[in-house]
Amino acid sequence: MKKHVLKIAIIDNDDLLGGIYRQYFQECEDYELQGVYSSVHALLSNFGRSHPDIIICEAMLNGISGIDGLEYFYRKNKDLKVLMMSQKNDFKLIKEAFKKGASGYLIKPMTKERLFNALDTLSQHGIALELDVAKKIIDSFQTKSFDVFSKKENEIIELLTQGFTYKMIADKLFVTPSAVNFHIQNIYVKLNVNSKSEALQKLKEMEMRQLNAA
Repeated sequence: MKKHVLKIAIIDNDDLLGGIYRQYFQECEDYELQGVYSSVHALLSNFGRSHPDIIICEAMLNGISGIDGLEYFYRKNKDLKVLMMSQKNDFKLIKEAFKKGASGYLIKPMTKERLFNALDTLSQHGIALELDVAKKIIDSFQTKSFDVFSKKENEIIELLTQGFTYKMIADKLFVTPSAVNFHIQNIYVKLNVNSKSEALQKLKEMEMRQLNAA
């Protein structure tokens, strides 16, 4: 029985990488490179001829960005898979890509081994997520960070919600207990509360709203 070879299309606005991508796929038996394109529009114009199963697309492109291009790709074929790639390991960019339907996210520069590992993982499991990207996503949810507070206040909030005492927080952050108390008073003012229990309750409510909005 003839093995099904998956068709790959790549969108990357770095012209120097086109030859490298073609070299990667020269002796590959599982994947066939249909073309390397410089823009979302260029691939869409050739979609009827290439019929890719998987698109590997740069997130930040001139014209239609790779992330905005996801909508156009799925209009052409709702069953295809799209791997986004970018030099930026940025949570907001990663989150936006997955919200719009990306099947994976890769960090450039791309080696042949990492590229084919991602393709194999995608074809087997339906999603491809590199360790650095996974860590970024996990960290974003594990670390509490609220825009209304300063960096130091957010650090104290993180420890306060874990049950640390003022002295433990001071030791952990290498500051004096009085400095911790000063920051906590500022936190209370911003939260409009008068006690630790009230502060923890309000912080929990804020965290839930933030997670629901993510």
